[in-house]
Amino acid sequence: MKSLDAQFAALADPHRRAILAQLALGEATVSELQRPLGISQPAVSRHLKVLEEAGLIGQSRAAQARPRRLKPEGLQAARDWIEELRDLWNDSFDRLEAFLADPTTERSDD
Repeated sequence: MKSLDAQFAALADPHRRAILAQLALGEATVSELQRPLGISQPAVSRHLKVLEEAGLIGQSRAAQARPRRLKPEGLQAARDWIEELRDLWNDSFDRLEAFLADPTTERSDD
């Protein structure tokens, strides 16, 4: 559950979601991520640390630079949790639909 909590906490911030959206297009350095966000490089670095600790991004080495990259498998815990909820809701709606379609079901008009 800790992993799931960290993922949702990381996704709660709009700057971090913007960073993930940018990394979905390909690897980027801190300065490349900083420009469109309009925040300081230290702030971007702090956001990147949160995303890395949540397992959502990783970094590679390219000479002096350390570009960040998206780790799609990092969202698996969140994806699984959401899928479980969706299945529960679908089952509930299926039961409700069957109940409402059953002509032998007594309903009160109170």
